Amino acid sequence: MTIEQWRQAGDFFTYRGHQIFFRDSGGEQEVLLLLHGFPTASWDWWKVWDGLTQRFRVLAPDFIGFGYSDKPRPYPYSIFDQADLIETFLREKGITKCHLWSHDYGDTVAQELLARQNEGRSSAQFQSLALLNGGLFPGVYHPRLIQKLLMSPIGFLLSPLLSKARLRNNFLAIFGPQTPPSAAEIDAFWALITAKKGHLIAHRLIRYMGERQRHHARWTAALREAQIPRRLIDGGFDPISGAHMAQRYRELIPDPDVVILDHIGHYPQVEAPEQVLDHYLQFYQQHFGT
Repeated sequence: MTIEQWRQAGDFFTYRGHQIFFRDSGGEQEVLLLLHGFPTASWDWWKVWDGLTQRFRVLAPDFIGFGYSDKPRPYPYSIFDQADLIETFLREKGITKCHLWSHDYGDTVAQELLARQNEGRSSAQFQSLALLNGGLFPGVYHPRLIQKLLMSPIGFLLSPLLSKARLRNNFLAIFGPQTPPSAAEIDAFWALITAKKGHLIAHRLIRYMGERQRHHARWTAALREAQIPRRLIDGGFDPISGAHMAQRYRELIPDPDVVILDHIGHYPQVEAPEQVLDHYLQFYQQHFGT
């Protein structure tokens, strides 16, 4: 599916005066909410979309600042605000309970949503959580050099210098050696990043890495104390949050449910969609029996 086909099948809702893109498969099944990663968008999930919509009503928004959503400058981009956006989205859709599946940046948003549920102040009940590669625990997260530079005081100077060639090089380094992104996929990722001049705010969006450091205790506790089924499906080859992150998950999370895809990198749902879909559905069936 092309990104244009993805966009044409989507819709928008308003959050804080800004237009937020989303996909909603409709239907009366149980609801599954997909949260995408940095720096891409909900299109990341397209390869597992059809398989999921056979079982669920699936929703996938683009966070503010990402994909086809508005990318205001300036704006107080934060994980907490993205969690507020998700809660607003669910309220507008009349959804009071759903399953969560997240990746990368979306993992951290999911951890904040889980923290709110653990505190008894969530606007929706999250019934389960599946995680793909992401910086769940900052101490074992290995960001790329470009991420560190964007976080630095000169980050605002670097955002305009981002290019498709740099994106390609960075993605080739974090995908598995046997599952590199195609030229068409790089074109699509870059188009989503640059839509509405989004590459110019990369230094603003990347501030979430600092939030992970400051709030690591809260977000680690959110996973550790959750009373819902959880599974980590991890591309083990990923140099950012691969097998080393999965090992830390096993050490910190009670009764850890971890699946390692040894030769897969940072984007398992793009690199090995059939395997990832099978592991997700197995997880769901194990706990909910349908």
